[in-house]
Amino acid sequence: MGYEWLPEVLAILRGVEPYEVMQALRAKHRWPRHVIGPDGVFLLTIWARTAAGRRLIVVTRPAGKFDSWIVGAREMNPAEAGEYDRWEATR
Repeated sequence: MGYEWLPEVLAILRGVEPYEVMQALRAKHRWPRHVIGPDGVFLLTIWARTAAGRRLIVVTRPAGKFDSWIVGAREMNPAEAGEYDRWEATR
């Protein structure tokens, strides 16, 4: 699967570096979670760790059969991090 950046996402990305997003998307343990965006659009969140262990949630949107756009990324909050840690422990 290929990932492409939307230019406007790069412009508003705060507190997370693009290389960290790509590390999370390529991580060994990725937890994909489907969500519906506020406008009813199907989105896929990828919960994963960077190479340094930082827990991120990356939001993607289908861009075709095998590609996705990166539409957002942020660090997990403490509750999400705990949920991710519990999931990760089962892998």
